[in-house]
Amino acid sequence: MPNEITEATTLIRDKRSDRSGETKPRYWGVVATVIYLVVLASVGAKAADAAPMAYVTNSGSADVSVVDTATKAVLTTISVGLTPEQIAVAPNGLRAYVANSGSNTISVIDTATNTVVGSPIPVGFNPVGITITQNGLRAYVTNQGSNTVSVIDTATNTVVGSPIPVGSSPAGIAITPNGAFAYVANFVSNTVSVIATATNTVVGSPIPVGERPDFLAVGPDGVSVYVPNQTSNTVSVIATATNSVVGSPIPVGTLPTGAAFSPATSPGIPTLSDGALLLLLVVMGTALALRMTGRPMVSRLRRPPTICS
Repeated sequence: MPNEITEATTLIRDKRSDRSGETKPRYWGVVATVIYLVVLASVGAKAADAAPMAYVTNSGSADVSVVDTATKAVLTTISVGLTPEQIAVAPNGLRAYVANSGSNTISVIDTATNTVVGSPIPVGFNPVGITITQNGLRAYVTNQGSNTVSVIDTATNTVVGSPIPVGSSPAGIAITPNGAFAYVANFVSNTVSVIATATNTVVGSPIPVGERPDFLAVGPDGVSVYVPNQTSNTVSVIATATNSVVGSPIPVGTLPTGAAFSPATSPGIPTLSDGALLLLLVVMGTALALRMTGRPMVSRLRRPPTICS
């Protein structure tokens, strides 16, 4: 009888050991394979994403340099009109619009081939500033010598409507995130004009700012417009709710020309890196798979059964 009990106990232990030995390699092999495939797919997707191109207008040579931001090398140079000034890339990245100040035209670049498409688009005299609406449907161009703003339909690459009269020598132009209004810095008038994009007409009176306002910028939340005043060495802040200057001008350096904003963030809310998010997804997926198969995430240690004599 004792021998039979001993043999039974040994048999039970061997079976448990065999099951454990079979389950763990198979289980962890599946998990390892899943993790490997997910990581491989993620790395492959990252590698497939091409580095963005930087488009640089060269006013002296009447062309645009295309810079590969990954290698920091110039890939190609694209001939455009005379004295190219500002350039704006459409939100979908398919086209770049160049304001040719010396040719009174806009050149359109196909970013897939880095070649100019179509004929130059005639606008007003001495176009300097250009911006594109968030939906990519319209481009707004400041004509510094004509004291107007031209509107381009990006679907047909033609000017729509009549030029919009603004202040003297318009330079910078920026559109609110919701696309409702365009703000124009009138360099000689020392004012900012506001255009309602729904009607393409100026609304309200020009907003007085500092001397020689230049390339302004609308904040990411659309609440404020920051206007660099070149010869005042200040920045004026306009509240878009009232279209009036708020507070005193902000003293800055000498001859401020442009303004830009960093991306909007939510302070105090932690975020996960791509790697941490990927790991979290893998763990969650594994846990779900184990739950569906009825297996525990971590094997519990079990005592061998006690067999009473």
